[in-house]
Amino acid sequence: MRKLLLICTSVAVMFMYVGVSFASDAATVNGYVTDSKCGAKGKTSAECAKKCFEKGAKVVVVTDGDDKVLTVDNPDALTEHVGHHVAVTGKVSGDSIHVDSVKML
Repeated sequence: MRKLLLICTSVAVMFMYVGVSFASDAATVNGYVTDSKCGAKGKTSAECAKKCFEKGAKVVVVTDGDDKVLTVDNPDALTEHVGHHVAVTGKVSGDSIHVDSVKML
């Protein structure tokens, strides 16, 4: 009976660890959706960012505080939010982010 309890506890702990590691992959970043041409300067002018985006610039997120520019792996997730202040949840990898969800701030 003790052996069965020990096995069940071990399996439960293993599943908890796996669940935590998957959950820790997602990060939430607050910032402005702007264009790659203007970068951090574009967060102050939504009109400028929209014009540059229409001319072919890529969608980026400029983080609050440190003004880090993150390229967006899936830009279609943010095209409606160009020029907006948002909270973006997704997987950050180096200087890029894959957007899972976005919320207006």
